[in-house]
Amino acid sequence: MTDLSDLIAQLQSIEEQLRDLAFDRLRDRADGVDGAKEDEKRLEQARRAVARALKALGSEPDPFS
Repeated sequence: MTDLSDLIAQLQSIEEQLRDLAFDRLRDRADGVDGAKEDEKRLEQARRAVARALKALGSEPDPFS
């Protein structure tokens, strides 16, 4: 079984990946790529959900990673 610190580390990694993907879609959106706006919104929504899970577990996402 994974202990809490391992789970928190995994969630932090997921949050960072979602943030990076959302930023990529934001760039695509600025370039006029079809569907980028919807993708960016969904990715940001998912990232915020993971950030809330981290907060519920007593951790915060690293804003500088």
